Amino acid sequence: MKKHRLAALIGAAALFLSALSGCGQPSSGLPPESSPAQGDAPQVTDMGGDLLAKIRAKGEIVVALEGTWAPWGYHDESGALVGYDVEVAQAVAAKLGVEPAFVEGEWSALLAGLEAGRYDIMVNGVEIDDGRREKYDFSVPYAYNRTAVIVRADDDSIRSMEDLEGKNTANTLSSTYAILAESYGAAVTPVDDFIQTIELLTSGRIDATLNADVSYYDYLAQHPDAPIKIACFDPAATQVAIPMFKGEDNDALRSAINQALAELAQDGTLTELSMKYFGRDISKAP
Repeated sequence: MKKHRLAALIGAAALFLSALSGCGQPSSGLPPESSPAQGDAPQVTDMGGDLLAKIRAKGEIVVALEGTWAPWGYHDESGALVGYDVEVAQAVAAKLGVEPAFVEGEWSALLAGLEAGRYDIMVNGVEIDDGRREKYDFSVPYAYNRTAVIVRADDDSIRSMEDLEGKNTANTLSSTYAILAESYGAAVTPVDDFIQTIELLTSGRIDATLNADVSYYDYLAQHPDAPIKIACFDPAATQVAIPMFKGEDNDALRSAINQALAELAQDGTLTELSMKYFGRDISKAP
């Protein structure tokens, strides 16, 4: 009898303590499987819902680009924003039935803003790689790059990608070129744009820089006496595409952009723009 009474008392005490512990923690009002994970930051974005529908409702698509990288996107002598990517973005926007609203900034800040949902797309010669695929959704490629290693005209120490080991280079941080240089053992000095990179190179403060060969040829066309040359090329061509906020809400937007790019390729617009800004067709895979 005493054993049964003792067991009852222990059970009652356990229930009382359980009730007390429950009173000490306010309920989230959510079922356990819906409760936020410990330490998770809130999702700071208003990108929920069909993004294409939202873009068409407001009549514009927000396009991020640097605006300092000729001939992709830059300001001409009159101050107007021009370039291959500028006209590609305008043509895509027209296909979507909206106006492009360009926002300029530094490379890393633009990518961060895209990931946070502050911009709809980024049209800035962005190359596809595995790391970026994890953060952004991409359109189909609309251009193809060959990466060139650019050195001073009197420097013959670099003849292949492997010769970059131990060399000092300069590129925009987190760019494909910076990552590629580091993969071959080069040190990378962060810069804001291609012009600054060439200044560091010609002054002897760095040994080389990696960039699109078309950017090199464009610079040389404007500065024919520049004491620089291409030492070698990365053997693999890279794909340039349009990144956007990652998620299922982008399905319709990505599909519409892909359709627009396909039509621009088929009607010759991409080839025409390539020839206008690069002197050769970069819209087709080499």
